[in-house]
Amino acid sequence: MTVQDIDQSTFERDWSGWRRQHEAQLASPHGFLAITSINWLSGEPQRFGDAPGSWHAAPDGVTVDLAEGEELSVDGQPICGRYSFRPIPERGSIYATAGDAVIEIARRGGFDIVRPRHPGHPLRANFASVPVYDPDSRWVIPARYTAFAEPQPTTVGAVVEGLQHVYDAPGYVEFEIDGQPLRLTAFNGYEPGGLNILFTDATSGVTTYPASRALQVSAPDAAGAVTLDFNRAVNLPCAFTPFATCPLPPADNKLPVAVEAGEKLPREYAG
Repeated sequence: MTVQDIDQSTFERDWSGWRRQHEAQLASPHGFLAITSINWLSGEPQRFGDAPGSWHAAPDGVTVDLAEGEELSVDGQPICGRYSFRPIPERGSIYATAGDAVIEIARRGGFDIVRPRHPGHPLRANFASVPVYDPDSRWVIPARYTAFAEPQPTTVGAVVEGLQHVYDAPGYVEFEIDGQPLRLTAFNGYEPGGLNILFTDATSGVTTYPASRALQVSAPDAAGAVTLDFNRAVNLPCAFTPFATCPLPPADNKLPVAVEAGEKLPREYAG
């Protein structure tokens, strides 16, 4: 696809529909904007003001002890007293409910965490929208995907100091901006065969979130052709809340050009 192939009215209509859907998901009752704390578990029981129970972690999983009058629901079943969750894989999550709140039990960077999500949290209640660049078909860029012979385990940092994430990178994309050849390592995307690209560029820390933005890319065709629509570059949850553990981009995913497309710094960003 080239810029000349794009019908502008269709392009803007599709982009507007995608924006509405994306922001609705961002502001969902138990999305990242509803998180009220992040709690790192240890073997020592701990209580938190925004979740029922006393929590601790062990090699065989997370356990909660609920006092008299406290209750959680797991898979639709009410639980009281002591309850042990099954071991959680890295980047996995289990969700319990407590009234109108959802309690996320997750594993990030080798640590077990508890993250309560309350729909009435002011960050969510006051959310309006995310500032964005105007959609511009110039930023719909054809690219070529090349798969590695084997997925390459890639260690990246995180917005949480001392935390690291390891992802299998299936390959990379190559493209040009204003005649300058560029390359980005890709991770697996949300859709089957799709790609997820974490990157920074010359706008990062100026008009866009400094740590990273993310771009979902549809699955390559049989020849490896993909389209990078930077108008759909979005902030990671850590741009809105301090209770996220977002990964940083691979070291080589720092574009030397200003990608003036996609989401800008959120109004909620506190630096």
